[in-house]
Amino acid sequence: MTLFAIILTKNEARHIAACIDSVRWADGVLVSDSYSDDGTVELARAAGAQVSQRPFDGWARQRNAALEQAAALGADWAFFVDADERATPELAAEIRQVIAERPEVGWGVPRWNIIVGQRVNYGGFFPDYQLRLMRIDRARYDLERPVHEVVLLDGPSGNLQNPLIHYNYDTWAQFHAKQRRYAAYEARILAERGIRPRPHNFILQPLREFRRRYLTLQGYKDGWHGLKLCLLLAYYYGAYPYWVLSKEGRPRRAAES
Repeated sequence: MTLFAIILTKNEARHIAACIDSVRWADGVLVSDSYSDDGTVELARAAGAQVSQRPFDGWARQRNAALEQAAALGADWAFFVDADERATPELAAEIRQVIAERPEVGWGVPRWNIIVGQRVNYGGFFPDYQLRLMRIDRARYDLERPVHEVVLLDGPSGNLQNPLIHYNYDTWAQFHAKQRRYAAYEARILAERGIRPRPHNFILQPLREFRRRYLTLQGYKDGWHGLKLCLLLAYYYGAYPYWVLSKEGRPRRAAES
């Protein structure tokens, strides 16, 4: 079975060469780029990857398009890796084993998340399974979920043991910027469903999210770093999308921003 590693990019010059280097064990590497202007494409080609480009129109659509292109190149399996992730040799060996021996058509991959220089073990950050390994003819991404994409599998799935290393955020400024983008996407989904903010959303939603991450998912075990993350995510997952709705009514699409 032929396996392609697929990397979606937009201005990932800092990470792309190291990411490609970590997946050279695959039968091919496909970089699906959204018209980067920082040298990502040139670096990817220099590292030996095949590169295609298409305008960004949502994560699920980007991934489905990449699956179709990988299939056209002769791939049977796809392994999605983000540019800021690294695959270890142990993960590579496990992937080769399961696609050769196991009946599952999709596999979740655990991730070690490195946030502002510190590995985070609790609060939902580990094992943080991501369904990234899939039989191309048995998998598609749900177009109803443009953010935090969901894979629709025609067949059983399983979870791998060896993790990806995810260099998630280098700085807190980067963390805030990315969370605001995610929250804006979530706000658009709420608006399209006809949901409007109510006063209790700004209180109860953040409290529920904080309790889930800090207590249920044991974020307190990561010390002050864990407390800060749980508080910030309670705000961005709980209150911020409703704040965007209250300020803008109907948030602009990413292409309009």
